[in-house]
Formats: sequence, structure tokens, C-alpha cells
Amino acid sequence: MNIMSKSQNEEQTNGDTSTHDDELLNGNDRMEWTVAAEHNKERIDKYITESMDNVSRSQVQLWIGDGFVTVNGAKVKANAKLSEGDIIELQIPEPTTVEIIAENIPLEVVYEDSDLIVINKQRGLVVHPAPGHTSGTLVNALMYHCKDLSGINGELRPGIVHRIDKDTSGLIMAAKNDRAHASLAAQLKEHSVNRRYIALVHGHLSHDQGTIDAPIGRDTNDRKMYTVTERNSKHAVTHFTVTERINDYTLLELKLETGRTHQIRVHMKFIGHPLVGDPTYGRNKGIKMHGQALHAAILGFVHPTTGEYLEFTAPLPQDMEDVLASLRSR
Repeated sequence: MNIMSKSQNEEQTNGDTSTHDDELLNGNDRMEWTVAAEHNKERIDKYITESMDNVSRSQVQLWIGDGFVTVNGAKVKANAKLSEGDIIELQIPEPTTVEIIAENIPLEVVYEDSDLIVINKQRGLVVHPAPGHTSGTLVNALMYHCKDLSGINGELRPGIVHRIDKDTSGLIMAAKNDRAHASLAAQLKEHSVNRRYIALVHGHLSHDQGTIDAPIGRDTNDRKMYTVTERNSKHAVTHFTVTERINDYTLLELKLETGRTHQIRVHMKFIGHPLVGDPTYGRNKGIKMHGQALHAAILGFVHPTTGEYLEFTAPLPQDMEDVLASLRSR
């Protein structure tokens, strides 16, 4: 099965140069939006807040007040009303000094050396702090455990090269120095990092394997969500293989070719097989879980210093094992 959009081989931006994937925003990055008709007369601070992840409205208002936001090339106030076709530009400022406290949060360390660390992240743990929420994250835990982390992504995200969702469990790597960070980030950008996930989805997929090639962008009805769309979107490709069909569910192994925000969750919803337990894109029936049944099971990359290919595997978390055991016993 090969599910493709009309823009199979094109990256659709339509003016939106914002980052929607594993490449994290840094100081001096620029974001741009073109206002659609449904957001006519909406306040600009509300629009930007709902168009970005992990950014508060008060932070956006500060950016606007400091002149980092323009509409059609002109500075505006936070309560300015938008019109269809307006071009919004946001220049992400360099991060200000923020104290991130090291916290003794338990971590399952899969691998560690002087350049990097690989963690099997537990479900429910946010990867990095955001303005106004500077504790209880993987970064806080890494600062306690490692002491030294790369500074490329600023003070809120030291060491963080890529992300997985709060309620997705599994493997994530972090860099301990800038040289290692640059190498790992380049591999992610080149799509050479081997990332494989295990997911339990609703329904029976009719094909044993296939590729979902469909661009992902913000949902115009709810900009906290993402959807398959040709408007303001980025090329996204997910490969899947069926490993087991159990009652009315299917267990999948998925390989990411690209790494867009919520990519697997959006793509599986798109083909009519949403993830079990997904609070945003799933179905409110059947199995109950605290978060989506999605686990980053395999992570492979070239070591930034030795040049050796490393690959790690993390077993399914207990809650997914329990769900599978219950289904198989029926």
C-alpha cells in the first residue's frame, strides 16, 4: 500500500517557514504565517500562541512589545486584529537568562559516554522546559545526571537534539557537547538516523506493509493540532509493517523517513487507524491508556567521534505489554 498526497515529492510551505519537526527553534530563527480567511479579525497574540508549541500568550505579547513581530512589514500591538492575507513574521530572539534547576528525576540510561547519552524516556515526561514551565522535564533530569550538556539549543533545551511527545515512551538521545550536537543534528536533517516505533492502532490494516506519503501542517480549525494538508505543510513520510493483528486492533512497526510533529499520530488517523489511547487524534472508546500506545523502540546513528554505527533497542513499557496481553487472552 502506498498512500500519497498530490504533493508527493514537493515540500509545501505556501509562506509558512515555521519549524514543524524535530529541528528545534533557536534564537534568530524566523517564522512566517499567511492569515487564512477563518482567522479574519483575530488578535495577533492569540493567533501566534495557537500556532506555536510550548509558547505562552504572555511570551508572545512580550515578543510583540519588543518589536520581534511584524504584520506586512510593520510592527504592531498585541491586540492588533488580523485580516485575510496578512503576512506575519516572527524573529525568534536569543533566549534570556533562565535558571533551569537540576532535578533528581529517575532516568533509564541505555548508553552514555563523554559525547552523548541515550535515554529510554518514560511516558508522561516532557522533554524540555518552556517559558513558565521550567521543572519536571527530561532536561532537568539530564542536568542532574550529566552535569555537562551542549548549549546549541539555548538555556531551555541544553543537549536536546530531537524530541518525542510527552506521552510517547522510548529512546531519545542528547548531546553533551556542541560538536556531538552538530553531528547528531546533521544526521537527523539528512534522515540517516534509524528511528523505529511500535504502535497499537484501531482496526485491521488490510496490507502487511506500506508507506504513507502525505504532507503535514497545522489544522486551520485548531492550530494546536496537526493534519494532512497541502496548505502550509511539510513533506512527511512514514513506513509501516504489520507485526500482529489482534481482535479489532493492529500492532505495527513504523519507520520515520521524516520527523514532523505528531507525524505518526496524524498519519495513522489519516488512514483511518488512529493510535490506541491517543487523547488528541484517537477515538474515545475501547482500551483506556494514559497517552497514546506509541513507543520509540529502536534508535540508530553514527557516533559523532568514533564514526561507529550504534543502534539501541528499548522494550515495550509495561502498560503496552499489559494491553497486548489482555487483547491476546480474549
